[in-house]
Amino acid sequence: MAVLEVRNLHVAVDGKRILKGVSLTVKSGEIVALMGPNGSGKSTLFQTIAGNPRYQVVEGDVLLDGASLKDAAPEERFAKGLFVGFQSPVAIPEVRFAFLIQAMLNKRSGKKLGDANPKIAEAFKIAGELGLKQDVFNRGVGAGFSGGEFKRAEVLLALLAKPSIAILDEPDSGLDIDGMAAISKALLRLAEGGAGILLSTHYARILKFLEPSKVYVMYDGRLVLEGGPEIVKKVEEAGYERLFKEAGIA
Repeated sequence: MAVLEVRNLHVAVDGKRILKGVSLTVKSGEIVALMGPNGSGKSTLFQTIAGNPRYQVVEGDVLLDGASLKDAAPEERFAKGLFVGFQSPVAIPEVRFAFLIQAMLNKRSGKKLGDANPKIAEAFKIAGELGLKQDVFNRGVGAGFSGGEFKRAEVLLALLAKPSIAILDEPDSGLDIDGMAAISKALLRLAEGGAGILLSTHYARILKFLEPSKVYVMYDGRLVLEGGPEIVKKVEEAGYERLFKEAGIA
């Protein structure tokens, strides 16, 4: 069983403390939701787990299957089975999306990045299921991608990578209701295949398709609420500001 542990994590960016003692756990087959208003620290947490060097771990640790990732480069974390999708993916128009997929698959299997990979055929099939048009494979990564295309492409990469832990920052961003249903179905498929999933969202919309086993709410760099689907309902009914006031948080 794969386990991602975040232990008492304190993180600074450009000398400013953003995360202030975050602890959570994600296990194989679990869907864990991280909610919270803008600026609460969700993206900072995900960037830190991914190994972005700009995010300095001041205290605490991130562990995968009991081993610290603190000194591991981003590509090492990926090779160990960690997949991270970001809120605002970086466009690389000079690189065809099909080549990015090929390179990713080869990296996981120990081949040279440019080697042909027969699994690319699987990507075409999954793309259709996610509502991605085939022409996306011949376009540069992010070249003219809509917000919805970015998110569908991100989940396509996650399905192909078959990670032990998948972390997705706002996978519902830019999606209409049909897109959200398709993405949710894909994430359920990942979880049923044994992957642990940690996703962030501002809203309860996607969590109507994906019932999480655990829900955390973040505010000002801390996890201030923890529970099950009942937390999602409270957020939806009260909103963050009122919920925090009623809980004596803000």
